[in-house]
Amino acid sequence: MTVPDRPGRVSGEGAGQRSAPRRHRPRLALAAALTLLTYALFPAVPAANVPVYDTGAVAGENVIAPFAFRVLKSDAELSREREAMARTVEPVYVAVPAALDSTRRAIAGFGAALDAAYGSSRGDTLPVQRAALAFQVLLSGADVRYLADAGGRARLLEAITEAYRRWGSAGVAARGALDGVSGEITLRRGDHEESMPADSVRTYPEFAAQARMLEASARANVRSLFDRLLAAFFRATVVPDGATTAARREQLRASVPVARFEVRAGEKIVGANEVVRSDQHDKLAALHDAMEQRRGAVPGIRRAVGALLFDALLIVLLGLTVLIFRPHVYDSMRSLAVIAGVTALVLIGGAVVSRVQPLRPELLPVGIAAIVVAALFDQRIAMIVAVLLAALLGGQAVFRGTNALYVNVIGGAAAAYSVRAVRSRQQTYTWILAIAVAYLAAAAAVGLTLDLPTGAILRSAGYGTINAVASVLIALLVLPLAERYTGVETDLTLLEWSDLNRPLMQRLSLEAPGTFAHSMQIANLAEAGSRVVGANALLARVGAYYHDIGKLANPTFFVENQAKGANPHDGLTPLQSAQIIRNHVREGLQLAEAAGVPRVLRTFIAEHHGTGTITYFLERARAGDRRMPELGDYRYPGPIPQTAETAIVMLADGTEASVRVLSDPTPDRIREVVEHIVKLRLDQGQLRDAPLTLRQLELVKEEFTRVLSGMHHARIEYPASGGGVSAGFAAP
Repeated sequence: MTVPDRPGRVSGEGAGQRSAPRRHRPRLALAAALTLLTYALFPAVPAANVPVYDTGAVAGENVIAPFAFRVLKSDAELSREREAMARTVEPVYVAVPAALDSTRRAIAGFGAALDAAYGSSRGDTLPVQRAALAFQVLLSGADVRYLADAGGRARLLEAITEAYRRWGSAGVAARGALDGVSGEITLRRGDHEESMPADSVRTYPEFAAQARMLEASARANVRSLFDRLLAAFFRATVVPDGATTAARREQLRASVPVARFEVRAGEKIVGANEVVRSDQHDKLAALHDAMEQRRGAVPGIRRAVGALLFDALLIVLLGLTVLIFRPHVYDSMRSLAVIAGVTALVLIGGAVVSRVQPLRPELLPVGIAAIVVAALFDQRIAMIVAVLLAALLGGQAVFRGTNALYVNVIGGAAAAYSVRAVRSRQQTYTWILAIAVAYLAAAAAVGLTLDLPTGAILRSAGYGTINAVASVLIALLVLPLAERYTGVETDLTLLEWSDLNRPLMQRLSLEAPGTFAHSMQIANLAEAGSRVVGANALLARVGAYYHDIGKLANPTFFVENQAKGANPHDGLTPLQSAQIIRNHVREGLQLAEAAGVPRVLRTFIAEHHGTGTITYFLERARAGDRRMPELGDYRYPGPIPQTAETAIVMLADGTEASVRVLSDPTPDRIREVVEHIVKLRLDQGQLRDAPLTLRQLELVKEEFTRVLSGMHHARIEYPASGGGVSAGFAAP
């Protein structure tokens, strides 16, 4: 007999029918259902299916274009190219020489209007100001007084006219007309166009700075009047032609081809054993999409049979692996249903990825199944599940040519190995980190081998990290449902039930304090004994907490809860006493079921006495009754221990109770008691179904002796003056 990888896990179904053919029928039906689901999610593809190799991968075959097709640019790529082409158009400006004639006429008209106004004003400023307003010029009183001098007025207007004559004919653009324009512009003069630097065209601020040189007056008000009149009569002789510029840009945008490549029928896209370039990858992806559009609705029968056979072989291989390596899991239909359920969940996730990001196999959620199976059963079977799922998904047509198999074997294995004994919820961060690092390592291995750029490696690792986070979170949501359905509790559940503030533990500590103290000592023994043989120490400890809760029904009928001199059994017959003692198992199971105690913990209540006899009252019955008592009335209902943990709790229960009555609990005496109890249980056949070897029992005995010796160590009698007591202490 050996201890299984996960001791304490109970199958609960059909363990004795391993050779019956009908035992396999529901399991084969489950495999068939998974096969059909896989086919529905990943149907057969046409015989001419095109593999889409990743950039840097080595092509496994020649790929020849069966028909002409185009590799279209993405919307973003096409938009960038069109805008880049549009920016090559030079802004178009138009020379308007007629504007200069309009300026000259306006200046002359303004001078004539002022002459007439001054001739009729007789010192009144209002007529002059009205005449100026007709030309959009606002004159102050000081301006009117200055312009009243005909000579000064003539000189000022002549300077403005001269400025337009000298520099206006070369072309002047309005203020801001060339803002943001650099490089060359196109200037159109009639039917003639010429290209010139944008900074060679004078703008109004530059024109005004030159014109001020013609006004030599030192008076600020005169210079201000000059600037205002110069601006009032300005007409741009170079103006932007926005419509023509926009039309030319739109024409160039339209000239950009929408296709990146035009592939002819019969053209070789990539050759066998060639390293796939980025342009070849894009052509393969475009051909794949084109063939998807051309594909018929119903695949050929041969291809459908092949796809079903491919899926079925891997799924049946998974079932055979469970049968060979974990027969107790195979015997439990509920456990197989959970494995099938998480497999289906991974397949559905893979189908979503195949439609959204088929070239990102790092997103396949193989980790969900690996985590759930490892937490419920063990890491070995989780590893096998992860590898077979990676093969099942990586072999689907949509993922062929990618690194789906390699990447997900690494990621799934990391998920399986990272889930060890769970002691806190915070350990999920360790799971996420381990899976993310595995995907990073896989991405680096593939990327460095194929000489991919660092950015591509980091993107692959980033998708793997997203997968790690999502897989762990989904697995944590699935785990409680899987535990409840299978009756297999994970360490997280055991930690929750180890809380001594739970109602049953509170009742035990208050209503049966002796039993509570006894249970704590049994828990320490059982944990130590389980750890030394590699059994589930946490399960043994928590099981020991609850093994005697049935004593709550009649706590004072059990010696550890009785005061000295008071024994309620004195007024009962041996049979009545035996029934009370015997019934604490049944009453404990009823209390546990009512409180929702997990099934794996309830086995400790049922099995910690096995089918042993209630010897004390049996002997009393034999001594006081001439008739032979019915042995079944003095025997615990059982069953005998089925797991290493319940067996160790049985041994701990017997040895702790026996050592408690020793008057001189030395290590040697304790060792003798432990040896006696273990031998007695072996002779009674109570350990025949427990997966413990004789070598392991020796280790348990050594550990029990060590722990019990520590519990019953010698003590020093401290002086009363220091607050101590001695063996003969009596209160004053």
